[in-house]
Amino acid sequence: MVQDSFTEDVVALLPNLKRFALSLCRRGDIADDLVQITAERAFRARDRFDPATRLEAWLFRILRNAWIDMIRRDKTRGELVDIHESPQPDPVDSAAQADDRLMVQVVQAAMTRLPEDQRIVLHLVCVEGLSYAETAATLDIPPGTVMSRLSRARAALVKVMGIKGPISR
Repeated sequence: MVQDSFTEDVVALLPNLKRFALSLCRRGDIADDLVQITAERAFRARDRFDPATRLEAWLFRILRNAWIDMIRRDKTRGELVDIHESPQPDPVDSAAQADDRLMVQVVQAAMTRLPEDQRIVLHLVCVEGLSYAETAATLDIPPGTVMSRLSRARAALVKVMGIKGPISR
């Protein structure tokens, strides 16, 4: 019996989808909705998935399109903010863990100040590990545009964070 791993592969990518959704909408509840919409659309369209391509990039494209659909639909509603949604400190954190969390929060906050097109490219390449070509296909833009947006995003991030001197990659 041949086992179809599509379901298992999609489930394994749910954390990646959640991270990408959070980078787009910056709200946990909406990110959860986007991930659910993405999974539903992926399972409905699984016969259109080309196994020669990377499933992760295909799912990211579905999620991005769901985000665009959501923005269009909710345009008249405006932005909703949940005041109860904020990270709670862990009382047993070591100093190093606290420093790491603070740095992650600083970087996340700095990323939110980037233009959306730069923030999305930065997230897909640097957080999710997609190649430039996969990112270009996901966003339906030329690879050169990915490279220029990524370069501008990195420069803007350095500026926003107040980092001085050369940056090692």
